[in-house]
Amino acid sequence: MTNRYITSHFPLISILLFSLAFAIFFQGFILTQLVDLGIYNGMREFISESGIKLTLLFLMQLFFFMVFSALKLIADTTIELSMLFFSKDEEGTELNKVKMGSWIFLIASILSLLLAQNVFLIVIVFLIASLSYFIFLVYKISNTLSLAGLIGFIFFQVIFWSAFILTITLALVKLYNSFMASLPF
Repeated sequence: MTNRYITSHFPLISILLFSLAFAIFFQGFILTQLVDLGIYNGMREFISESGIKLTLLFLMQLFFFMVFSALKLIADTTIELSMLFFSKDEEGTELNKVKMGSWIFLIASILSLLLAQNVFLIVIVFLIASLSYFIFLVYKISNTLSLAGLIGFIFFQVIFWSAFILTITLALVKLYNSFMASLPF
């Protein structure tokens, strides 16, 4: 029998590595923008070059850590809520079986760190890891769900995440449109 807490730190490590991968990319992007806008040389008069880079890396790491932590919290809540609605498992033993799926995100986060220079590839790795984890989750809990419960579980997850992404997209488009409308032409 293995200790179930051996992999308990994998989600934290995965969040840190995914955050670092995104932070590395956006640090380079922001530095390029600062140079193009002519702000970077003025900043170097007050802070050293390595100080600017480390500060940007820290702030981007912190930002993405908060985003991924919030996403994990939301994902855990929706999974447990859908288990409440559709599963026959009242003890939560099936969720303990699913915790081994944290390997998926750990491996993907290590891969994303290797691809840190391309944000598109990092996003693809994250999406593939999320889809793989969802398939793993459905496979592991399927024996405690009836056919109607399995369909309900899947639809609950798909509808929630679709609505979540659509809401964020619409808010960003509305913000972008209001920003563009406020610019004098």
